[in-house]
Amino acid sequence: MSDVNKDFFFKYMNANAPSGYEYSGQKIWMDYVKQYSDEIITRPYGNVIAVVNGSSDFKVVIEAHSDEISWGVNYITKEGYIYVDRNGGSDYDIAPGMRGYVHLDNGEKILGVFGLAPIHIKRKSEDHKLPNIENVVFDCGCESDKEVLEKGIHPGSIITFVGDLQGINNDKYYICRAFDNRAGGIAIAEVARKLKENNIKLPFTLYVCNCVQEEVGLLGARMAADFIKPDLAICTDVCHDTQSPYYNKIKDGDLKCGNGPVVTYSTSIHIGLRKLIERVAKNTNINIQLAFSSGTTYTDTDAFAYRNGGTPSALISLATKYLHSPVEMISYKDLHFVIELIYNVLLNIDANFNKSNF
Repeated sequence: MSDVNKDFFFKYMNANAPSGYEYSGQKIWMDYVKQYSDEIITRPYGNVIAVVNGSSDFKVVIEAHSDEISWGVNYITKEGYIYVDRNGGSDYDIAPGMRGYVHLDNGEKILGVFGLAPIHIKRKSEDHKLPNIENVVFDCGCESDKEVLEKGIHPGSIITFVGDLQGINNDKYYICRAFDNRAGGIAIAEVARKLKENNIKLPFTLYVCNCVQEEVGLLGARMAADFIKPDLAICTDVCHDTQSPYYNKIKDGDLKCGNGPVVTYSTSIHIGLRKLIERVAKNTNINIQLAFSSGTTYTDTDAFAYRNGGTPSALISLATKYLHSPVEMISYKDLHFVIELIYNVLLNIDANFNKSNF
């Protein structure tokens, strides 16, 4: 893993950092990137911003979001069962039979499981319902609501899936519950490292932003855009690998995990900046994939694009299998080339970039 610090990779990916509670992941990310930056800025809701070469009025952002999907305790029955609601785009369908951690206010976590109706019961039931807010329950081995509360669990407590980082197929691919979008956080941190180690002096101030609360409405990116007021923004995220049987390429496009970074076309994407990314990819022999998103991108890119009178913005993604699940899968090769692409794009930006350049 020459492109990525392995210890950082595992520590950051395995952190529990759900939307609104990103501190543990942000602390790991900040402790790593501060050695490659001139200044670290932390913001009230948890955004962490590393400043590189902070001497120019021209401001460029590279960005990822750090939060993962999760669940919130919604109701506790007298028998000790916990009903949950979604915190972000969590999927009720995959919850039954999964393990999870309830995160206590003191930082500790309690293991439990999402219960399920056994197949024997489903076969007998004519009105068995698909998993939803009314029938997905979390069980941490308590026998009463009093016992649940005594453990420090209460309405509002957050639950995350168990799904730590693992390599598969000789580490050609990795699986984890939080590649969306801590994979991007890894990439932008390693870009900062490459700039430092190669003694690159950029002709602009670079803000390496690890934002919070994307999964609940791009909220951290909006705060970062208003705070920094950048001249350019390059955001990272994940997108769908569409090769599995669950996709229709006519509707979902043709993207493959392992075939390189994905560059998105959309109304919120600045044409000049997107063309620059494509040109750099061609000149550095980085294979890219192209995607189209109708309307906006539905990523943090939109939050930067449509703030402060309009900020030229672009999106570079990793094609990922099984999004919003505990087994999200990326290709290490793709991660390598996302790092290389962003790094080389930064080397080709100058402070005279024309915002109206089409």
